[in-house]
Amino acid sequence: MNLPVSYSDVFNVNKHNFNEIALEIFRYQAQENAVYRKFLDHLTGNPEEITHYSNIPFLPIELFKKHQVISGNWVTESTEYFESSSTTGLNTSKHYINDPAWYYHSFTSGFERVYGSINDWCIMALLPNYLENEHSSLIAMVDQLIKLSENENSGYYLDEDDSLDSRLKYNESQGKKTLLIGVSFALIDLTLSFKESFNHLTILETGGMKGRQKEVTRAELHYKIGSAFPGAKIHSEYGMTELFSQAYLTNKNSFVAPPWMHVSLSQLDDPFTQAKLSKTGLIRVIDLANIETCSFIATSDVGKMHKDDSFEVLGRYDYSEQRGCNLLIA
Repeated sequence: MNLPVSYSDVFNVNKHNFNEIALEIFRYQAQENAVYRKFLDHLTGNPEEITHYSNIPFLPIELFKKHQVISGNWVTESTEYFESSSTTGLNTSKHYINDPAWYYHSFTSGFERVYGSINDWCIMALLPNYLENEHSSLIAMVDQLIKLSENENSGYYLDEDDSLDSRLKYNESQGKKTLLIGVSFALIDLTLSFKESFNHLTILETGGMKGRQKEVTRAELHYKIGSAFPGAKIHSEYGMTELFSQAYLTNKNSFVAPPWMHVSLSQLDDPFTQAKLSKTGLIRVIDLANIETCSFIATSDVGKMHKDDSFEVLGRYDYSEQRGCNLLIA
């Protein structure tokens, strides 16, 4: 069975035709994705009777750790994949990639919706640990952003505070827009040696404490970074191995997703019931760019929705405790 929609359909979707395209992809994946089909078989009701995307069941994200979640007939042994990072090297998720162009088109389109042309930016990155993972989706994204920026100072900076300092200052003197992409613990380390004012710098944190330091809230993290870089804008990116798309936080509170990525919440104690507005719940994502894997993902992240469809990420739901669940700050 051929893909039901094209690049143009997905990346030009709007609120008027989102339901139609989401349902086309759902019916395709319900038929062509063995893991998703088996999951749906355990639920009551007929997939053909679903007429609105809000009623589409979401595949638990944990299944990416145990199964090859693919839609269509293609051979995973000979294809690329993204793999999540792990402090133990065990229990990682794999997201297989039949056509990398879907990923590149998704993150470049999403990036430019927020930041404008990539070519206008110098892209710098502080991503220790991730560089060691040859299957990191974050590294694949940053590699491409660095390439498309076509700036000689774009690149990865690892244990090079002096070089980073001098190049940030040079860009500032030239009025060059600079995006510093970093994981949380690396940015916190950087604040210990920096106290500079930048008016053309945007710092994009991607989360990722990974047990390296004491967990802090996003507000605390942004305060620490902002104190070390007064004048700089502090943003966040929300993405994961199992998704091809990202949402961005450019103010102090909430993330905004691109039109082809829809976020909703389920109740904490009932994954099949939508959480009420302003209540905390588990984040569910429809990512239409995941057309060749699964576009309907129930994550382990806890969040809160706003009326304008922006959302907060409050932490992670921890299933490891036998009694109850802990909220770990993301």
